[in-house]
Amino acid sequence: MPDVSVWRAMAGLDDRTVIERVAFEEGRPGRTERVVLHVRPSRRKGEHDRCGRCGRRSPGYDGGRRREWRSVDCGLTQMWLAADAPRVRCAEHGVTVARVPWARHGAGHTLVFDAQVAWLAVRTSKSTVRELLRIAWKTVGSVIDRVWADISAEIDLLDGVRKIGIDEVSYKKNHRYLTIVVDHDTGRVIWAAPGLGAATLSTFFDELGPERTAALTHVSADAAHWIASTVTQRAPQAILCADPFHIVAWATDAIDTVRRQEWRALKALADTERAEQDRRVGRPTADDPKPETPRQDLAREFKNARYSLLKNPDNLTQDQSLTLKWITASSPRLHEAYAFKEKLRIVFQARGKQGKRILDAWIKEAGRSTLEPIQKLCKSVVRIRASIEASLEHGLSQGLIESTNTKIRLFTRMAFGFHTPQALIALVMLNLGGPTLTLPGRT
Repeated sequence: MPDVSVWRAMAGLDDRTVIERVAFEEGRPGRTERVVLHVRPSRRKGEHDRCGRCGRRSPGYDGGRRREWRSVDCGLTQMWLAADAPRVRCAEHGVTVARVPWARHGAGHTLVFDAQVAWLAVRTSKSTVRELLRIAWKTVGSVIDRVWADISAEIDLLDGVRKIGIDEVSYKKNHRYLTIVVDHDTGRVIWAAPGLGAATLSTFFDELGPERTAALTHVSADAAHWIASTVTQRAPQAILCADPFHIVAWATDAIDTVRRQEWRALKALADTERAEQDRRVGRPTADDPKPETPRQDLAREFKNARYSLLKNPDNLTQDQSLTLKWITASSPRLHEAYAFKEKLRIVFQARGKQGKRILDAWIKEAGRSTLEPIQKLCKSVVRIRASIEASLEHGLSQGLIESTNTKIRLFTRMAFGFHTPQALIALVMLNLGGPTLTLPGRT
């Protein structure tokens, strides 16, 4: 058999671990062949009789039982560590399993195996990790959760934060959300937690602390009331900037409401007209269907005009441009709603003082509109006018955060099979939080 130092190097162990013997176990039904290193903590290095949670030296409680930990593979063969797992009586944590230098407390895998899993989970596909390491995807979730817990305890992502963006992203059906905070200066996700609302966001400010909260200068967000109210309460000195994309999205919703109103009115007239026609001439036979009435044809055109109205003019196809010209000539109400949407886009294109002047003119004109959806839009804009003007002045938007949310949705699909949102958060933070993972034995 190879020298003990060779086995120590292959398993990624240091001098705090003593290898007592090495055994090779033949494969049998339900278990593959494997190399088992029988180990123990080094008494000379003071690794014995320590609490597995805090590392404090504690009196022994009992001998516990024999346990095994999965390590990195030895060539094509699995490698395991086996050792006694005595229990100690910690003054703080009570009776608990003693600490071992080769694995985290409560884990069934060694530190080097966890590091390998985390590195592969960040850089490769789900199936690759499962097949290469011969573990379940649920196990991967537990591993990366442990790895991120250790990393987050060593680094402070909230240090030096000045400009942040806040948003929520759905990770599961039945309205399950993560609240995400991104640093505008570094582009990194600095905080994430399951939940949605003021209580969840308050947890972030609790972790940030009063001194660092007072150092915040800008906060970007959509127009969610729970974000605005919490930021105003916890960080009143920070400038709250509304996201232009969400404001323009309100305008597109208003256009679509007017379009549906026009379509329903035309459809009702068309149905009445068709019923009157059927009453006069009788029901048509299958071989002689009656053509659509002019109003039916017009109603269908309004129904199919949705994307011509919602897309930016520069992105319209030729057919959509013709549809837009037809709407201008045939529906003054819908054309008016479309004009308000485009004028609102110009507000955010202009920015600065010019944008504020255009916004002021837009609010005055929209307030005089006879269209109910436009009046409702105007009230919403007036309600958050200060945040919109701050966005025009400072140029801060949710573009970075929306891009981050797109990546998080990809990780959400990868995390299907994880049993807790904490595992998903760990995957997100390992990818987007900035830590650099290295393979075991690499620097």
